[in-house]
Amino acid sequence: MKYLFIDTCSNCLIISTIINNKIDYFFIDKNNNDTSSKVMKVLKEAVADINTVDKIFVVNGPGSFTGIRVGVTIAKTIGFCLNIPIIKLSELELLATTNTNTKYNVSLIDARRGYVYVGIYDKDLNCYLQDQHILLNDIKYPDSYTIIDNYDNIDLIKMIKKHEFDDPINPHDLKPNYLKRTEAEEKLDDKRS
Repeated sequence: MKYLFIDTCSNCLIISTIINNKIDYFFIDKNNNDTSSKVMKVLKEAVADINTVDKIFVVNGPGSFTGIRVGVTIAKTIGFCLNIPIIKLSELELLATTNTNTKYNVSLIDARRGYVYVGIYDKDLNCYLQDQHILLNDIKYPDSYTIIDNYDNIDLIKMIKKHEFDDPINPHDLKPNYLKRTEAEEKLDDKRS
């Protein structure tokens, strides 16, 4: 089986192909203003023939609003046009794949103004605290935990194996998982109040 993995949600752009649970191609780089063009270039390097992909794994958030939309749109387009099943994944769960010596991994992404996106997972990626947008000071930490806030040691194969047999999502039903409203939506509500 050949899988395509797409993650454009964070400050790291990750594109990978996995063949029979082994990484065939892995690209990670800073995610910046040219995400769309960079993704298309990397996809051409990663997959010579997109028709050979059996399944797409896409991270649909949380993270950068624009970044999330880029990855989700690419996965939806490829999945719909070529009838390739899509599995959606959490950015916070991906961070939690990092191997540590503690019982829990606390995945954190800075959401600005004292807020973070947080999810807490055990060694088997079972969810202890559901992904959420919260003030950093309001997090209730479990005993024996490690905070993970970088992509240095993520285990992509662990993530793929956990979700390999999840039910695919209809491309039209794949939506970004922002975990919070956009600033524009918040400002509009403030004006209405």
